Amino acid sequence: LFVALALAGVAGASMPARAADATPFEIYSIASLTGFGAFLGQAQQDTLQRLAISVNKNGGIKGRPIHFTLYDDQTNPQVAVQLVNQILAKNANILVGPGLTAPCLAVMPLVQGKMVQWCASPGVHPDKDSYSFSSSVSTTDLVKAFVRYFRGRGMTRLAVLFPTDATGQDADKNLAEVLALPENKDIKLVAHEYMTNTDLSVAAQIAKIKAANPQALIAWTIGTPTATVLHGVNDAGLDIPVGLSNANMTFPAMKQWAAFLPKDLLFPGAPFLAGATGSAQQKVAIEAFFDVTKGQGVQPDFQTGLIWDPAVLMITALRSLGTDATATQIRDYIDKIHDFSGIAGVYEFRDGSH
Repeated sequence: LFVALALAGVAGASMPARAADATPFEIYSIASLTGFGAFLGQAQQDTLQRLAISVNKNGGIKGRPIHFTLYDDQTNPQVAVQLVNQILAKNANILVGPGLTAPCLAVMPLVQGKMVQWCASPGVHPDKDSYSFSSSVSTTDLVKAFVRYFRGRGMTRLAVLFPTDATGQDADKNLAEVLALPENKDIKLVAHEYMTNTDLSVAAQIAKIKAANPQALIAWTIGTPTATVLHGVNDAGLDIPVGLSNANMTFPAMKQWAAFLPKDLLFPGAPFLAGATGSAQQKVAIEAFFDVTKGQGVQPDFQTGLIWDPAVLMITALRSLGTDATATQIRDYIDKIHDFSGIAGVYEFRDGSH
């Protein structure tokens, strides 16, 4: 039922084509369109615009077209807070974004009880019964997958380089939990270095990492700081596998950084990127996503798909409840969703996890 509701407007189902005659329903979104996270926000903007066109071609929400209105937080938590206050003044019932961990954490206290917020960052972990949700696979599981992967390749001497911001703090917490697992008792963290997002060089950190003789490096940076890390790895001749946050898993970033990419560069990706479908329902979801990306000459990547499932789930709720639904009604509706096949996997909200 939930899959049918969600995909009716994006998979070509026949619905009344009268949406263009109605007043558009604005869905507000905050993204990092400028700043070091700009390529993430620009992918979010493009995906939402494509989704709106597809939904509106197939009847919108109860015959009413939708329009995503995007605000730029400049990759700055303080700006994100200002924008949320502006959006709250418009009596909005839902918010898509922000896209990065720090802006998401900054605005989460403001939206509780007032509107449903879906962070495009998997680095936030909303409380049960809250009005916030986070997208894709939790960063805890992403770090777990990396350590398991390296362990499976016999690489037990690991090094990490994390930023000092909220993204890095989340990575630190996740790494500690993962290394405490019994199966990782043989893993040794031989170097644990930090950087700020404004650092122009990490030569000193990379030199310490190289001296520790690790077998692999996990660098949990996002956007421009990642280029700084990769430059440092290349300049130091550090020839080991490098694992990056999948926030960097974009074709624009890879093309921009091609001259200094390591030969063994790894990401914890999502199944749809490899063409994996899992079930007939998920195949329908992925085909709907590919219809507005591949079908229109866009090469889909992780960031292109990151916000897709959250936006579809929001639209699913509004189609059922109507655009005048309260934030509590929308939150409660989503909390009852289960076995929802999206492009990133199958969603289950009844356990209280958001």
